[in-house]
Parts: sequence; structure tokens; C-alpha cells
Amino acid sequence: MQPIYKRIIIKLSGEALADSKNGTILDKEKLSRTADVIARIHELGVEVGIVVGAGNIWRGRLASTIGIEPSTADYMGMLGTIMNALAVQSAVQEKGLSCRVMSSINVPQVCEPYIRLKALSHLEKGIITIFAGGTGNPYFTTDTNATLRALELNVDAILMAKNGVDGVFDSDPRKNPNAKLIEKITFGDLVSRKLGVMDLTAAAMLDGKNVVVRVYNANNPDNFVKVVCGEPVGTTITND
Repeated sequence: MQPIYKRIIIKLSGEALADSKNGTILDKEKLSRTADVIARIHELGVEVGIVVGAGNIWRGRLASTIGIEPSTADYMGMLGTIMNALAVQSAVQEKGLSCRVMSSINVPQVCEPYIRLKALSHLEKGIITIFAGGTGNPYFTTDTNATLRALELNVDAILMAKNGVDGVFDSDPRKNPNAKLIEKITFGDLVSRKLGVMDLTAAAMLDGKNVVVRVYNANNPDNFVKVVCGEPVGTTITND
């Protein structure tokens, strides 16, 4: 199998790393499987960046119920992404791969600050690079962080690995059992139809850019490699 992308960003959900049985925020087996997938992609010669959410640690909607101001709540979520990034880094390093965490929020004791040229250097050297801390600003999602990094770092594709979701549907498959999978769609159509598979701000930012977004089910580890090699898995979002 040959990859069709040279440089990618994998967007992982925090929920996909949680231990659903015991209710803990991280699961060793899930982290190990995630690292295995990253190693397989790395072996293909693909440069890999990662953005991970923090839904297993902190959900913004909880803030309003306990009286936390929205900006503070967003910063709490950004700190949660740093924790998850460090966990993924540890799992990747256990596979014998070089890995760095770069954060938009300065935490120099545990990770590097995000510097664009340094990030490019890491990727070009084949170092797995995890982008944590969101954009460093409240009111932006990790989808927006992945988009910003993709545009800054000349990434070919964002792999949006969803927890139990096969791709983009014409309606919510959790509410409509007859919802149909959309195999290909443009960013413009995604925004105009308000299909909620990714943050619409991020989708609008990619409109007219040379970045492809692939949306697929992360629960099947083989999907990651299939997507990197161009197989028709899930949904492809482009400007064509």
C-alpha cells in the first residue's frame, strides 16, 4: 500500500481515549492501539501531526451548570488537551518513535511552545508532533486548531477520526436510522447545509484551500491506513 498524502494531521477525540468500562479518563489499551496506528502510518513515510481533544477530561457544557465563566472554561479544556497529548506522546514513545508535544499555552516544564518553523523541522525529520493547547485562545475548538496547523504547516490532509461515526451523514444518524452516508462533499456545501461533523468555522477556513478532510470511524484501526492510502473510507471533504 502506498500513501497518497505526504504530511497529515490526525484529529483524535478525547472521548476515544477514555475507559468507558471503569469511567477513567484514559485507557491503556486504547492509547496503545492509537500508538500502533500512528506507527503504521509513520512506517509508510508519512509525516504525522496530531491534534487531540479533551472531551474525556472536560466538557464546556459542564461549566455553565457549575457557574464557571466561558473563557475560563475554554482554558480549562485547552489544559486538558495538554494532558491527553502527553499521554499519547508516552504511548508513541513506547513504540520506539520520536514524539514531541508543542503547546499554544506555554508549559515549558512539560512540552515545547508552538513555533511554526520548529514544528516544520520536527515533521520534516519524521518526528511525530502533537499540537496541544488549542489555538491558545478561548471560543475556538480543537477542529479550528487542527485547521490552523494544517494551513500553517502545508498539510495535505486532516484525518478526522470519529468515535463510532462512519463519516458525514445527511442527517444525524443517532436520531434518524435512515440517515445516508455522504461519500464526497465540498466545504461550501458542508457549511451551507450546517452538517455538524466538524466545526463550521474550521470548515469555512478550509474553503478554497488545498487541504482535504477525511472523516471516518476511528473504532476500526485499519481505517487510518486505508484513508492515508486513498481508499474510499468514510467521507472526503474537498473544494472540488
